[in-house]
Amino acid sequence: MSAMAAHSLSRTLGSCSGVIALKSDVKGGESAGALRLPFKGLKAAGSVERVARGEFGRVLRTRERGRGSGVVCGAGVPTLEKERKGLPEGYMEQMQEFLRKDLVHLFDEQGIDKTMYDEKVEFRDPITNYDTLDGYLFNIGMLRALFQPIFELHSVKQTAPYELTTRWTMTMNFWIVLWKPQLIFTGVSIMRVNPETGKFCAHIDLWDSIQNNDYFSVEGAKDVIRQMQYFKQPDLETPKYRVLKRRADYQVREYEPFIVAETDCDGMAGSKGFNTVAGYIFGKNEKGQKIKMTTPVYTETSSEPSSSGAKIQIVLPASFKLSELPAPEAENVNIQQVDKRIAAAIRFNGKPTPEVVEEKRKILEQALKKDGLKMKGTFGLARYNDPGRTWPVFMKNEVLAWLEDFQLD
Repeated sequence: MSAMAAHSLSRTLGSCSGVIALKSDVKGGESAGALRLPFKGLKAAGSVERVARGEFGRVLRTRERGRGSGVVCGAGVPTLEKERKGLPEGYMEQMQEFLRKDLVHLFDEQGIDKTMYDEKVEFRDPITNYDTLDGYLFNIGMLRALFQPIFELHSVKQTAPYELTTRWTMTMNFWIVLWKPQLIFTGVSIMRVNPETGKFCAHIDLWDSIQNNDYFSVEGAKDVIRQMQYFKQPDLETPKYRVLKRRADYQVREYEPFIVAETDCDGMAGSKGFNTVAGYIFGKNEKGQKIKMTTPVYTETSSEPSSSGAKIQIVLPASFKLSELPAPEAENVNIQQVDKRIAAAIRFNGKPTPEVVEEKRKILEQALKKDGLKMKGTFGLARYNDPGRTWPVFMKNEVLAWLEDFQLD
C-alpha cells in the first residue's frame, strides 16, 4: 500500500548477514486444518522448506540501502525447488489480479481483504513502520480519517518469484488544517508473498520524491512538510489532470483535452495580449456571450513562427464543445482545442518575473534531462492569481514542459 505516500506507514527492515541454514520440515501427509484461501489449489504448506526459527521471513531478509528497497521473506536467498512447489502454478498471477481488484477499496467503506495478509506483516514507508496486521489496518484507518486519501493504482507486476510490485499515486487532502493543503505521493510498493501461507508478509513503500527511503527518513519528513506550503488557489475551474509521478522538483501530469482562446504575447513571462484574449470571454464575440473565467492563464513558447514567439491563453470551461463556441470579434484571437498531453510542472510562489521564470525553466530542464525524460522543446507558464489582489508570497505559479514518449516504469 502506501502510507503517507501510498498505502501508508510501514515496518523497518533489518539487514541479514551470513548464510541462513535451512532445515527440512517435511512430514508425511497433509497438514491438519489446511488454510482456507480465496484461490484454489493452495493448502497449508507443511511440505515446504522452513527457516530454522519461529516465523518465515523474519530472519531471511536483505536490505538494499540508498533507495531503501528492502526485500523481505527470503528475497536474496536462492529459491529452492521445494519452495517452488509451495505455491500452485499461476498463483502469483492470481495474486496480481487480486491486488488490482482489492486495492481500489483501500480507503473506502469496504476496505482491503485482511484475510490475505499474515498477522506478522512487515510494513514500512519512509516515515512509518509496523510489524503486525493490526498496526497496518490502524494506519490505513488513520490516513482515511485525517487525509481523505484518493488512491490510484497504475500497475501491478511480478518482480521476483514471491514478489509483486505495484505503482500508484496517492492524493491526500489535509482537511483539518485551515488552508487544506493537498499532499501528493507517487511511488512503488514491494509486496512479498509468504510461500508457506500464500499471504502477503511484507509491504515496503518507496517514494519517487526522495532518495533515502529507509525508515526513519528525515528527507521523507521534509518532503511532507514542504507540501504543506500555502498557495492561494482561486475558486475557479481548472484543466483536469492526474499526477503520474512526483519527483523532488517536479510533477509529471497527464492533462485531459481542453479548449483555449489565445493570441500573441511578448514572451513566456509577458502579459501583452491578455486584455485582447480576455475580451473574448467578456463578450467580444459574435454572440456577445459572456463566458466564465477559469484559471490559470497560460503563456507558452511556440515552435511555430510568430512575431512574438509566444502565445497567451485563457482556458475555456469544460462544458463547452469547440463547435458550440462563438467566433471571436478580434481577428488575432484564435479558439483551439489542446489535445491530451503529458507535462512536467515545477511550482513556485512570488511574482513570476522574466528572471524568476527563466531560472525555474532551467531548473526544470536540468531535472528532466537528469531523469532521462524527452522534452518537446515547448515550455509554458501557468499563473493562477490576480496579481493586483494577491500577495506575492501566496501566489501560485508553475513552469511546464511538454514531454514526449513518457512511460511509467
